[in-house]
Amino acid sequence: MSTIEEIVFVGASVLSAHFRGKSFPASELPGVLARGIGQSPSNLYLGAFGPMQTTTFGTRGEVFLVPDPSSRVCLASEGEAPEHFYIGDFRDAGGAPWAYCPRDALRRALADLEHAVGWRLLCTFEQEFLYDGVPSHPWRPYQLDALRPVRGFAAEVLARLRDAGVRPDGFLAEYGPQQFEITTAPAVGVRAADEAVIVREVLRAVAHRHGHSVSLTPIPTPDGIGNGTHIHFSFLDVDGRPAMHDPDGTFGLCGAAESFAAGVLEHLPALCALTTPSVVSYYRLRPNRWAPVYADIGEQDRGSALRVAPTAGPRPEDRARQYNLEFRVADATANPYLALTGMVRAGLDGIARGLRLAGGPPRLLPRSLPEALDVLERIPDPWLGAPLRGGYVQFKRAEIAGLEGLDEIDICRRYAEVY
Repeated sequence: MSTIEEIVFVGASVLSAHFRGKSFPASELPGVLARGIGQSPSNLYLGAFGPMQTTTFGTRGEVFLVPDPSSRVCLASEGEAPEHFYIGDFRDAGGAPWAYCPRDALRRALADLEHAVGWRLLCTFEQEFLYDGVPSHPWRPYQLDALRPVRGFAAEVLARLRDAGVRPDGFLAEYGPQQFEITTAPAVGVRAADEAVIVREVLRAVAHRHGHSVSLTPIPTPDGIGNGTHIHFSFLDVDGRPAMHDPDGTFGLCGAAESFAAGVLEHLPALCALTTPSVVSYYRLRPNRWAPVYADIGEQDRGSALRVAPTAGPRPEDRARQYNLEFRVADATANPYLALTGMVRAGLDGIARGLRLAGGPPRLLPRSLPEALDVLERIPDPWLGAPLRGGYVQFKRAEIAGLEGLDEIDICRRYAEVY
């Protein structure tokens, strides 16, 4: 009798932010690592809810999803076949990066950041989610007692993340019913977005093994409590030293970092199309929900779009190492590579123009996804590259059209089912 043959999956975070790709026998891994695995370009356009509602390619063409060996994840559980997956890059038949590859769009933006100011991005995604393995009532926000029913789930999630090369930082019971938050140590460059994908897939895999599921939807019901995916970021110089902090600067930012932050705020209405890119994202971004509604910056203010995170300790070098900004206008319907690409491009524009954080009343954020997409389209610099930006806007408008006629309750339910 033959032994059980393991399978391997290679995927990418596509326009919907779902992790999609193809699987193959583990024996074929050397060949796939060398040349990738072919698929239709239109697969990038598979919708948030499954069906393909639009595509610029139709039935034509072929692209290759090439696994990045450094992204390998093996989820092993006693008594079960291990789950193997890789994160890949889209390449054309000649091996060149595909113009529609989200991971390569981020790689290009980070190269431009390093060329412009000699900085590398240090970043982590702080992810809130719902876990249906516990009852929704009684409601126990931030209580130790709320963690007791999920100790087995939480312990396995943390162990599997360490196995995947991701360093867990925290796991806690959040404010809402069945709501938890997981945080991880920051990573450099593209790896930070990779780890956002890995965390989401580990949460889903471990929940499935426990007979339950998780949802990272921005908000489960129109009057519910939202799930944010907050992005903490800072910069390292060429020698690996913290480059963002100046204790005498505005909000403790050095000059170039202030310009970067000002660029992010200047372009935040357009950024929303990439960082809060679903219809339900804007149900969360409503007043009195501890979520941002203005393009503003605040010191240790969780209602601000950019929060200056707290630091502690008597030594200035310790505070400089801890110093970071928290970008709070984001959720898990966002492709993490596109979200970071947009942030870096907006910040680079701020640096190029020497922008400063000005006083005065902040602007309101877009109140809907169509409004944010309109702003994104008007930016002269396409940020993602013209082909990818055009395809992304087309994709998102098709997603909006597919929800026409549904009320907010039904729309929330549909997103909760698939995210």
